[in-house]
Amino acid sequence: MPSYPNAAAKATERALYGPFPWLLQPSYWAVRVYRYGRSTVGDKSVVGKFRHVVHFGLYSVVRLATGIDLPRTADIGPRLMIHHFGGIIIHPQAQIGTDCVLRHGVTVGERHEKGGVPLVGNGVVFGAYAQVLGPIVVGDGATLGSLSVVIRDVPAGATAVGIPARVLGGHRA
Repeated sequence: MPSYPNAAAKATERALYGPFPWLLQPSYWAVRVYRYGRSTVGDKSVVGKFRHVVHFGLYSVVRLATGIDLPRTADIGPRLMIHHFGGIIIHPQAQIGTDCVLRHGVTVGERHEKGGVPLVGNGVVFGAYAQVLGPIVVGDGATLGSLSVVIRDVPAGATAVGIPARVLGGHRA
C-alpha cells in the first residue's frame, strides 16, 4: 500500500478508485508503477540504479498484464483516472495535466518520428480510442470524443470529435 502524506490524499484516492483498488482496478497498478518510476528518474546512485531495475521489471509485468503503457519519463499530473482495460499508449515525452480521464484504446503520441508530442491540460476527458497526435495543445477541461483523431489544437472547454477531429463550440458542464 502506498504511503499517504495526509488523510485528504487517501480519501481522494479512495473516491477515485474505490475501496480495494489493488484488487479491482488494473489501471491502479499501472499508475502506481508509473509514480514509482517517476521517483527513480535522475537518481544515479547505486540504490537509484537498483530502483530503476526494479521499476523496469514492474513496468514490464504491468504493461503486459494491463495493456497500459505509462513510461516513467512522461509528465503526468496527479489524479489520473484510467477507465476500462488496456490499449493505452502514452509517448515518453508527453505531458498530461491533473485530473485527466483516459478510456481504453487511447494514444497520446507523435505523428511523425521526432515530430513533437501533445501538451494536454488539466481535466481533459479522453473518449475510447481517441488518438491525440503531434505537437498540439489540448486546453483545460476539453473533451475528446470516442474514435477521434486529434491533430490540431483544442481550446479549453471545447469538445473535439471525428476523423480528423473538428472542434465543437461550448464548454463542458
